[in-house]
Amino acid sequence: MELDCNGWMWDGVYYYPHLFGGVMLTAALLGLSTGYFGGISVPSLPYFLPDLRIFHKNKSGRKRTRVYMDGCFDLMHYGHANALRQAKSLGDELVVGVVSDEEIIANKGPPVLSMEERLVLVSGLKWVDDVITNAPYAITEEFMNRLFNEHKIDYIIHGDDPCLLPDGTDAYALAKKVGRYKQIKRTEGVSSTEIVGRILASAKEIKVRGSQECSSLHGEPHNLNSIQGEESRANGDHISHFLPTSRRIVQFSNGSKGPGPNARVVYIDGAFDLFHAGHVEILKSARQLGDFLLVGIHSDHIVSEQRGMHHPIMHLHERSLSVLACRYVDEVIIGAPLEVTRDMITTFNISLVVHGTVAESNTFLNGKTDPYAVPKSMGIFQMLQSPKNITTTSVAQRILANHEVYVHMLIELQPFVLFSFLFSSVMFDGNSNLSNMDMTQICRHDDFKKMHDKKRNAKKEASEKKYYAEKKHVSGD
Repeated sequence: MELDCNGWMWDGVYYYPHLFGGVMLTAALLGLSTGYFGGISVPSLPYFLPDLRIFHKNKSGRKRTRVYMDGCFDLMHYGHANALRQAKSLGDELVVGVVSDEEIIANKGPPVLSMEERLVLVSGLKWVDDVITNAPYAITEEFMNRLFNEHKIDYIIHGDDPCLLPDGTDAYALAKKVGRYKQIKRTEGVSSTEIVGRILASAKEIKVRGSQECSSLHGEPHNLNSIQGEESRANGDHISHFLPTSRRIVQFSNGSKGPGPNARVVYIDGAFDLFHAGHVEILKSARQLGDFLLVGIHSDHIVSEQRGMHHPIMHLHERSLSVLACRYVDEVIIGAPLEVTRDMITTFNISLVVHGTVAESNTFLNGKTDPYAVPKSMGIFQMLQSPKNITTTSVAQRILANHEVYVHMLIELQPFVLFSFLFSSVMFDGNSNLSNMDMTQICRHDDFKKMHDKKRNAKKEASEKKYYAEKKHVSGD
């Protein structure tokens, strides 16, 4: 009580010095003159002043700033997470709008992840306070008013990279016009387009290498990504531009917060490559088994040995940031060993070691070297039922499938493009039989695919290359 009294008194002195001084002087004179006023009762100072509400400025009761940021969040990566981290720093509460599947299809093509999976990923981020489902791709005046009136949004946030609608107008022009727009710095070194490029380059190399490696996409999680392939290294395409710094890791971490002396520490490890909804759900389940969740992230070398030379798709530091951004994770071991040793268990005071039933490879279940032999012998190992049947390989398969679907969409929606292809083929190749080919054969035609892929990604790839070619230092983030 005394602390509260002192708090509002000092607030009164600070915010209303003249008025506060006058009241104090009056109260003092009244106190000295009680004999003159006889029976007049004067309340004691501590009880009298709290009734003057004008002095009481309750800092904890001030209006909290709510900021809004939207996106597709398809194939979510640490760049998305960092954008939302920055957005949260501009307010007290972060509301995130997740664009509907229909809007994505209409504006960008079919999404890789479903709405439900994208919601799991966004809701699983430690900086997100609330989510709006089925948000529109473009912020209309009607939706903007809903944000301001229904959701009590103070500012709309977006990155410093341009966001243009199909007609070439600024998607955030309305928010800027009313002065309710704030900008954050784009996270350098990653984009969904670039990640898709890694996977498509992988498929190309696997196809060239022969049917034995190509079959890995239909069963074994082996040899998926060729980002480190000779062709990629030669021309510099699809190589990560991410330069990890200690500052970025600190921004994503939970600071100096560690487990208490009697905390139940749960440990789970893996590659966590191409971070997806399955990862979020298994981490959530693991966290519920204890007080502190420690996640071991295997090194690139270990992942390559376990899954093939084209793995991982995302390198160690990229994967580490994605895991650190998850609200269920307390700490990570960057470059964790494959084997969980007794020394490791003692060092981190691990109470329970868990592993999901759905994973890229559970080779130890087939009698091979068991990395969990020690925790099993100690009676602290548990197989954890995976809530979702999703793997990195299955996500990559969707990307490759969507790549084919998009070609079919172009045939249906843009017949003039097909005509252009047929005409150019006849004119320059002399192939008069093309007109007799059915749609499926045309879709499989490599030249046709290349032409449409080029049309689909031309703007994005040009934007990426221009960004890195003309990149200048931008302070902040």
